[in-house]
Parts: sequence; structure tokens; C-alpha cells
Amino acid sequence: MNAPINSDDPLVLFMPSGKRGRFPLGTPILDAARSLGVYVESVCGGRATCGRCQIEVQEGNFAKHKIVSSLDHISPKGPKEERYEKIRGLPDGRRLSCSATVQGDLVIDVPQDTVINAQVVRKAATDRVIERNSPVQLCYVEVDEPDMHKPLGDLDRLKLVLEKDWGWKDLLVAPHIIPQVQSILRKGNWGVTAAIHRDMESARPFIIGLFPGLKNEAYGIACDIGSTTIAMHLVSLLSGRIAASSGTSNPQIRFGEDLMSRVSYVMMNPDGREAMTKAVREAVNTLIGKVCEEGNVDRNDIFDCVFVANPIMHHLFLGIDPTELGQAPFALAVSGALQYWAHEIDIEVNRGARLYTLPCIAGHVGADAAGATLSEGPYRQDKMMLLVDVGTNAEIVLGNKNRVVAASSPTGPAFEGAEISSGQRAAPGAIERVRIDPITLEPRYRIIGVDKWSDEEGFEDESWKTGVTGICGSAIIEVVAEMYLSGIISEDGVVDGSLAERSTRIIPNGRTFSYLLREGREGEPRITVTQNDIRAIQLAKAALYAGVKLLMEKQGIDHVDTIRFAGAFGSFIDPKYAMVLGLIPDCDLSEVKAVGNAAGTGALMALLNRGYRREIEKEVSKIEKIETALEPNFQQLFIDAMALPNKVDPFPKLSEQVTLPPRKVLEGNGDSGDGSPRRRSREERAARRNR
Repeated sequence: MNAPINSDDPLVLFMPSGKRGRFPLGTPILDAARSLGVYVESVCGGRATCGRCQIEVQEGNFAKHKIVSSLDHISPKGPKEERYEKIRGLPDGRRLSCSATVQGDLVIDVPQDTVINAQVVRKAATDRVIERNSPVQLCYVEVDEPDMHKPLGDLDRLKLVLEKDWGWKDLLVAPHIIPQVQSILRKGNWGVTAAIHRDMESARPFIIGLFPGLKNEAYGIACDIGSTTIAMHLVSLLSGRIAASSGTSNPQIRFGEDLMSRVSYVMMNPDGREAMTKAVREAVNTLIGKVCEEGNVDRNDIFDCVFVANPIMHHLFLGIDPTELGQAPFALAVSGALQYWAHEIDIEVNRGARLYTLPCIAGHVGADAAGATLSEGPYRQDKMMLLVDVGTNAEIVLGNKNRVVAASSPTGPAFEGAEISSGQRAAPGAIERVRIDPITLEPRYRIIGVDKWSDEEGFEDESWKTGVTGICGSAIIEVVAEMYLSGIISEDGVVDGSLAERSTRIIPNGRTFSYLLREGREGEPRITVTQNDIRAIQLAKAALYAGVKLLMEKQGIDHVDTIRFAGAFGSFIDPKYAMVLGLIPDCDLSEVKAVGNAAGTGALMALLNRGYRREIEKEVSKIEKIETALEPNFQQLFIDAMALPNKVDPFPKLSEQVTLPPRKVLEGNGDSGDGSPRRRSREERAARRNR
């Protein structure tokens, strides 16, 4: 629910939810958050004693939102806040939202460490068995003691015995080890374990670690830096066992929900790149600490790191200005695989640890798409495989062993709940499943954190703990598809206002109509699906489908054999509803599968087996990259894809399993009018298509 709009009032934007509203000067920020349905915890009733309502003001010019946010736009600390800070302390930059008030336009970040009902980062580990051929090997040796008659240095004798016992020739040594060699040898009574790293066979091997005595623990991390979430696996390089997996929100989201808004932030703010690079590296280091704690592993035992990311996240993580990716010709600073010392990227692991990034495919098809491609291997298939990673920027790969093509489509953040009136990210209390009775138009739904459906006994009692707070991405797809199947919206996505006579769920909203999903209890938001929400979903799904169709045309095919949904969001999409919505092309539903965090799985494969690094480097060089913005027929494909499921493409396989409603076209096209229905003839529809 957005606050009543007065164009003279300051604009306040809350991140990471993306909800915004205008509020009078002096409005407590906690009140502003609550009026928008933004979850900011407060258990002391606004007395500034619990400290749970902490927020941060983000400074800078946020061009996409037309906001210049500044610390000058928030009230100074008052007596209550100063008392709390003196007694309990406040982290630098934090304020208590119950005490701080709005004094101008603001971008407010709600830190996730203060939120008990935080976003659920759902990127699980794979159960795939991966053959091990790690670049890291632990080698125990016993070194000859010094001999006055053979004046060879301690390090040189170490190299000799490593060659004699293990076959390592021409060894290089990480610079930080050289000053420690003598003390380590003597501490181990001349028995030591060397950690050797060699990625490519043609490269000289490195001693990256040296330890007294026998050491038999070596770990690596595989990390997927997404625009919304960061997912990480901590893995034993010796056994291949996943010791821990975890995820967190990408803190860069406070600089912009989508990739282009982050590029814009860099362009508009002199220190924007540095701020975002620092934010993501700090988040990665915090996540390393978390997986090490869960896996009972010392972070100094991490010797190898593999990262995947979309191009803009890739550049920002590596400290590269992404500005060129924000404008044609979308030039990457570097597209090939990269190797660093991890400490050069400020990653807090063993000083000698190495860091590898998979290659990027194109300006908007990154190393994460390369990781997913490695994981699912369309280039290893006879069947024509469509691989889709749905996020703020959808990455699409289509092909088989004969030919692979790739593209990206700017779907925006709508599928993740941003820019949807009742939308939110996946967190306890978010609606994640929706069904609508086609006769009564009554909904039933399920929320994250409660197993019961809303029409089952006990749901209301069990949902009090989390509340029913909004709609997350999987439910947004389902509710729009269900509204179509039940006749609430037409194929053009227009809410049928005439149904208000039949159901109180159809409610007027200005010149259009909305669907009331839940009225909301005291203190909870009213959850509706508005005409603008439907339009946002149509725009997002049309961008994705048009990109897929473009690749199908390049391949010269009219259908795909199998579809794989990658990414955390893809794991929770019901394939049937994705197809009803027209998010993906017609296909046998049994051939549509979610493959989880395939980008992370690809990173894991590259971590455990250096052969996979060479494999994906080779395949990426052969993938044909298609820039959708330059294709002359993309716009027409996009327009056709705005309809549900599609204006021109048939869905025969879907129709075998789902009864699609008869075509109903409503006047107004969702932008104006009373929403009353009028049937168009086939000729009228054809003429409309051909304009």
C-alpha cells in the first residue's frame, strides 16, 4: 500500500523492497515504512529502547528514481536516540527509524541483519557427483636438514624433495611464503605439507601454502554473485564434500534494484563504483565467515575460489567500471576467464589462495550464464535445450551439440516483487502459491512459513507469527495466470470490470479495476493485484519470450524439446503457470524442469575439476551471441508476447493439459475505460495485429 500522494512532499524509497511513497516533513521513518508495508521490526513501541528498527540512509543521486538522497534529509539525533547510542551503541551510519524523521527525499536501506523475517535466499547445494581434478594438491614431504658441506637454501631443498617425491618441477613460490619457510620447516621438525596450485597444464605450478607437519584439510568456495542474492558453497577440495552452503542478499540493491540503475548510480556519483565494489566484497567476506562457521572450517584453510556473476556484477566485484555496459555496444572490459590472488580482490581467505572467474559470454550474458551452460550442457545434447535464468535480467541459452546461441532480455525486477504494488521478496509471510476458483472467483493461497493453505483450518492462527505481508515472485506469476484462467483478465491482460457485479473481489481503482487477494488483518497490508501490476508482469514476460523466440528463429526451429529453469526464482516457478502466462514457449510439461542454482553448480564444477574450466572456456568461444536490441523483428515479437499466453503462437501441448479460456478482448487495454467487455471479431483482431 502506498501513501497518499502529495507532489510537494518528500519522496522516500525503501530498499531492498523497492517500495516508495511521499510523506510530509517530520514523518517518523518507521511510520513511513509501516504505511508502505515495509517490514521494519520494532518491539518497544517506538520508545528507542529495543534498537530493532535500525535503518541506513544511502547518499547519492539515484537517477532512475529521480531522488537525490542525503544525510541532510533526515532529522538530527534526538535525546532518545542519543541515549540508546550511549548505552547500547549504534553501528556507523545507522539510525533508529522510530526517532528519525523525514526532512527531504531519501533512499532508506533496511539492513538485513536487523530483520528477523528476512528474505529467504533459496539457492541450495547440488547433489551432483563431480569428478575431482582440483588445481590444489597437498603434498607432505620430509626435507633434509641443513648441511654445512652442501650450502643449499632451505627453500631450494624443499623444492628438490617436492620434485623427487611428487614430480613437481620448476615450482614458483607465493611471495608471502618465502620469509616463513625456515620457521615452518623447523616447527615441523623438517616435515611439512606444501599446498601446490596448478590450473593449466602449461602453467608453472605455485607453492601457495606451507604448513608444519601433516595437513590434510583444503577447502574452496564456489560463489554466484547475483544482482539480488549471493550464494556460496564451501567445499572440501580433497573429498568433494560440500561442507556448507548459504546465501545472503546482495547489498548493492540499495544502489538500485536492476542492473542499469546501478550503472546509472556509478555514472551519477563519483565514488559510486568504489562504494558498490566495497559493498559486494564485504558481503562475500561475511558469507565466507558464515559458511566457515556452519562447516566448522578455518577460513585460512580455503585455498581456491571460483566466482560467477552477470557482467555488471562481475565488473563491480573485480573493481572494474561497468559504465560501458550501460550503453551500446555494451562492451565488456574483459570477457575471458581471469585468475587472481584472492587477497588482490580483498577476499579474506588464506593469503596464498587463488581466485578464478568463468568467462563472460557477451555484454549482458555473463559468467553466471556460462556456469549454467557448463552445468546443464546444452552443447552435450542431441535435443534442442532452452536454458533460462530468470532474474532482473533474464539470460537465455538455446542449442544442442551442433550449435548454441545466447541472448539476454531486460525483464526488470517485477518477477522478484519490486515495482509490484503488493510485491515483496521471498520471506516468511509472503504469499508464494495462489489458486482462484473460476466460478466464485475466490482465492486461496499459501505463504512462506506456513504449510496450510488459506482455506484450511488453523491457517489464520499459524499465520499470525509472520503475518501475511505481500506477494513474492512465484505467486505473482501464479496469480496473474490464475486470473487469466478464471476469466478475470482478458488475453490482453485487462481486468474485466463487469465481474464486479459477480464478486466483491473485483474492485474499482481509478479508471481501472483491481483484484483483491486478501483484505488484511489489523496491522497487515491490504493485498491487491492492480492493472499496473499486470502490465508490469506482461512487460517482463514479453521481454523474456521475445528473446526466446528470437533465438528460436536464429536456430530455424518452431519448438524446443526441453526447457530448464535456472536460478533461485526458477526453482519455485510452476512450469504450468509459466507457460499459461507465456513466459516460455509451448513444450511438453514433463520436459520443463527447474535445475536450481545452475550457475552455482557450474562454479562448483570448475572449482573441483580444472578440466571443466578448459571445457567452458572452449564452449563460450563458440557460442553465438545475439543482441536483441539490434534485431529488427524483436519489437514485433515483444508486442505479440504481451498477450496471454501469446497473440500469435499456438500452445497445443499446453492445451492438452490445461483448458485455456476463450479469447476475450476488453476495451481500454488496461490503461483507461470502465473495463467492460466487448468481443472482437477474428477480422478485427487480425486488423489490429496488422496495424
